[in-house]
Amino acid sequence: MAGLFDREEKKNRDAAKPLAARMRPRTLVEYVGQQHFLGEGKLLRRMLQADRLGSMIFYGPPGTGKTSLGELIASQTRSHFVVLNAASSGVKELRTVLDDARARLKTSGERTILFVDELHHFNRTQQDVLLPDVEAGVVSLIAATTANPFFTLASALISRSQVFEFQSLTPDDVLVLLRRALTDRERGLGLSQNSATDEALRFLSEICDGDARRALTALEIGAGSLDERTPVLDLAVAQESIQKKAILYDAKGDLHHDVISAFIKSLRGSDPDAAIYWLARMLTAGEDPRFIARRLVIFASEDVGNADPQGLIVANSAAEAADRVGLPECRIILAQAVTYLACTPKSNASYMAIDAALEDVKSERVIPVPMHLRDGHYSGAKRLGHGVGYQYAHQGEDGWVDQEYLGVEKRYYEPTDRGREEQFRQRLDELRQRRSTGGNSPTQE
Repeated sequence: MAGLFDREEKKNRDAAKPLAARMRPRTLVEYVGQQHFLGEGKLLRRMLQADRLGSMIFYGPPGTGKTSLGELIASQTRSHFVVLNAASSGVKELRTVLDDARARLKTSGERTILFVDELHHFNRTQQDVLLPDVEAGVVSLIAATTANPFFTLASALISRSQVFEFQSLTPDDVLVLLRRALTDRERGLGLSQNSATDEALRFLSEICDGDARRALTALEIGAGSLDERTPVLDLAVAQESIQKKAILYDAKGDLHHDVISAFIKSLRGSDPDAAIYWLARMLTAGEDPRFIARRLVIFASEDVGNADPQGLIVANSAAEAADRVGLPECRIILAQAVTYLACTPKSNASYMAIDAALEDVKSERVIPVPMHLRDGHYSGAKRLGHGVGYQYAHQGEDGWVDQEYLGVEKRYYEPTDRGREEQFRQRLDELRQRRSTGGNSPTQE
């Protein structure tokens, strides 16, 4: 009798779960996506088939199957499986799990797999508590996190784990899940394939940005609103059933670094359309416009340089104006600077020059200041030979004299043939040629 009631309670609990939870895969055959590490012959598939699971970190955006895969592993492994949620578990609970795992290994030889959801919520103390038992093999850690583990986890924990990066599901992947959930009578909605139009399902699969949970939730809402007046989930119903997605963007996290990287690389690649998109992405997500403006100022010297010296003036003016005006109007100022810098010629020659010179200063013998370049404007300087023989460049032809300024042969600045810098290159080539042939006869100071 108790068993009957237990089954009924379980049935009621399962029915109360959201569609996305009910439709979690029960076998690897049902699992959709992540074939780059879970496909036939791939690393994780081999580990599962051999039941030789080391510690693993599942990292990727929401709705890509991290928890689902953890539950699949739980159903297939012969090890004892324990689940913790890092957002709600403290050090005491973690220690209890680890003590039990040690006792289990000692008495029965059974290993423990510890699945920790949202691992990035564990602080460094909790990670330090976990590390010795992971290192000793008492537990195999399987952790799921939406945050880049290389930013949020202790390096010792990462070095003892295999990191699997989950990719956003493709629209075709999501479409498979939507069709399955629509018609599944045991766990899904139990509707006919004709209950939703292909246009509606395709819309949900694309608008969800690879997040299966979001798509399935929208499908459940849309199907729940069907009645005699609206018997089919069409495009209009689908559009009303899905909320605008919050822009995933953490000012200290992975996407922050990825988006600003894409922004700078788009500017460097002279693609104003891509650069404007990434600018809009950052502004929509709440990025500080002053941070963006500072990066533009750096970019103007690092990547535009002397190919267009005006670029630094534009970027610096935009930074000052954006700080003075603020949002929302400063978006216009930033957009002007972004499109200018994207379209202007590029050169990193001055950036490469200073880094090469810094490397020499740090690693080589310090070059002494040549005697004729030393300060000769004080009493007794000439007795030391300081400043003697210096030639005043303005008295030379074209404001140039054939004179040594470093004392050794070094060439740091190599202008490109792009933009204004082509003029610099031609000028330097001319002067270097004149120097090699004896230059001219300047007037001494």
